[in-house]
Amino acid sequence: MTVFDVQDPRFLPPGDMPARIAAWCAERGMAAPTDRLTWVRGIVHRLAAGFAREVEQAAALSGRQCSTIHVVGGGAQNAMLCQSIADRSGRPVVAGPVEATALGNVLVQARALGAIAGDLESMRALIARTHTLTTYLPSPGPGAG
Repeated sequence: MTVFDVQDPRFLPPGDMPARIAAWCAERGMAAPTDRLTWVRGIVHRLAAGFAREVEQAAALSGRQCSTIHVVGGGAQNAMLCQSIADRSGRPVVAGPVEATALGNVLVQARALGAIAGDLESMRALIARTHTLTTYLPSPGPGAG
C-alpha cells in the first residue's frame, strides 16, 4: 500500500486530490495508487495514523492517559477509519453519535434553562443510553490495520 503524508499542505485545499497524491508519490519515486480501493485505503489508513499520533502527543503534553478514543460526527460512520484508529493507537474507539455537536448544544442549553440537571458525566451517560454507539477494539498482533 502506498503511504503518503496526509498532512502535507498541498492536500489542504479542495481540488483534484488523486492528481496531488500522484504528484507527491512521483516526487519521491513511489508508485501512486492505481485503483479506487487502494486510494481510499491509503487515505483512510494515513488519516488514522495521524489521529493516533495526535492522541499520543495530546496525552504526553497533558500528562494524562487516554484509554479510549471517541470519534463523533461524520467520521463515526466510517468503520474502516474507526477500526484503523483502534489498530494504530492500540486503544478502543467508541464511534458515535453522528450528531454530537447538535446534541451537546441541546443538552447544555437544556441544563442552562433548568430542563435537565446533572454534570458533564451524566449528560454523556444520557447520550450513551439514548444513542447507538459502536466500539472498535484494536486488532491483535503487529502491523494491525
